Amino acid sequence: MTDFRHDFDPTILREYDIRGRVGETLHAADAFAIGRCFATIVRRGGGSTVAVGYDGRLSSPELEAALVGGLTASGTEVVRIGCGPTPMLYFTATTLPADGAIMVTGSHNPPDYNGFKMMMGRKPFFGAQIQTLGRMAADGDIVPQSIGIERSLDIAEAYIARLCQDWDGGERALTVVWDNGNGAAGAVLQCLVKRLPGRHVLLNETIDGRFPAHHPDPTVPKNLEQLIATVAAEKADLGIAFDGDADRIGVVDNAGHILPGDQILVVLARDVLQSRPGATIIADVKASQVLFDQVVAAGGEPLMWKTGHSLIKAKMAETGSPLAGEMSGHIFFADKWYGFDDALYAAVRFLGIVSRMDGKLSAVREALPHVVNTPELRFDCDDRRKFSVIAEVAERLRRQDAAVIDTDGVRVKTEDGWWLLRASNTQAVLVARAEASSEEGLHKLKQALIEQLEASGLTAPDFSGNAAGH
Repeated sequence: MTDFRHDFDPTILREYDIRGRVGETLHAADAFAIGRCFATIVRRGGGSTVAVGYDGRLSSPELEAALVGGLTASGTEVVRIGCGPTPMLYFTATTLPADGAIMVTGSHNPPDYNGFKMMMGRKPFFGAQIQTLGRMAADGDIVPQSIGIERSLDIAEAYIARLCQDWDGGERALTVVWDNGNGAAGAVLQCLVKRLPGRHVLLNETIDGRFPAHHPDPTVPKNLEQLIATVAAEKADLGIAFDGDADRIGVVDNAGHILPGDQILVVLARDVLQSRPGATIIADVKASQVLFDQVVAAGGEPLMWKTGHSLIKAKMAETGSPLAGEMSGHIFFADKWYGFDDALYAAVRFLGIVSRMDGKLSAVREALPHVVNTPELRFDCDDRRKFSVIAEVAERLRRQDAAVIDTDGVRVKTEDGWWLLRASNTQAVLVARAEASSEEGLHKLKQALIEQLEASGLTAPDFSGNAAGH
């Protein structure tokens, strides 16, 4: 037997996926090794079939070919669905007989990045499983080389038809502006809008891994400037944006205001709870208190959970939740859908709700309780230190009898509002956020956060000027 050992750059083995800079920390040889090791895990578990897709990045075809080579070298059958959005691969893995799935995608990272999102069966493959894959490669712990097979499958038509199946709009014909950001959803989106009622204006619909118009990350306001301008110019009812692989959504209302992830979830949750009263609605710890209060008001059971799409999906399966979301724009439907994050599906459901509204989307946003908050604040902290900082802060807060939720980091509730400090699972950074009912209250929360960081020997970032209405 040929000795097979491969060492990955340790920085690419992340909590939720494998991701790195192509030609620097990530190479075709890594893709081949991932294929061999993943196939070994599938085969040892009694499986034999792996579905593979890739996004529109310039490096994706080479990495996908190397990945497929590794999978077939370990004797699996590979179903290649070609270039498209990550949720289309999830759909493939969920609706067809497949024992695993791998998507070659750099998500919302810069053009020179790429990576791999994985599923084992119908569940996310993440955390300890990714570390195990890394150890298998280093040890050469793989099944003997054998000859697998590969076949191509055009799943796009079935996926688009299934997206349209749950359209539930009313009589009102909408004008919608879509910004694909030159991401992987381009071809699917162009077909989808032809089947939806209303008038649809497409921006950056051509797949282009250089992302010439703007970076494909709808959580960054600058990336939505073109969409906001076009919504105004077209007098549109709303605008929809996607990230690079279309598992995250951004929404702009008719007045040009950006709806953050928690406000998107408010709109969706109210609708789902009409047919699923008492259901559990999950959101991550960065979400506004307004969301959790609105879920209660709509007759639901809110659940605050850890940030991370794989962690949210696992919690949904555990609790039977029909709907979940993150501030990052991951929206997960298990109501009529399959429980995975899909920006295209979330868009179809969201448009259906807006088309049944008596008024405009901006009126819904304006009617929500007004709060002021910081954006998500990220600042450097050594990987070896970041979790211990959180532990130190938590211990001090306990001694002060503070009202702390420690689901993911520390979320501290005070009479002014709340502040959050957590360690990123994917980067050497700490993440902070604060929300209050007034500017004065927000200032107090920022000061409390700064004091805790300084008590742990860290220089706090400049939080001044970071408030936004919400």
